[in-house]
Amino acid sequence: MGTAVVLVIVAGAAALAIRSIIKDKKAGKSVQCGDCSRCNRCH
Repeated sequence: MGTAVVLVIVAGAAALAIRSIIKDKKAGKSVQCGDCSRCNRCH
């Protein structure tokens, strides 16, 4: 039972992280650093 609870918590955290990355990408933010004005052509 404890393993299932941990699995649900980890899966939820991963889903939130992926959702945040997708939201940032749609808003035009870079996944690498987020601020291209300070970037030295790293990507």
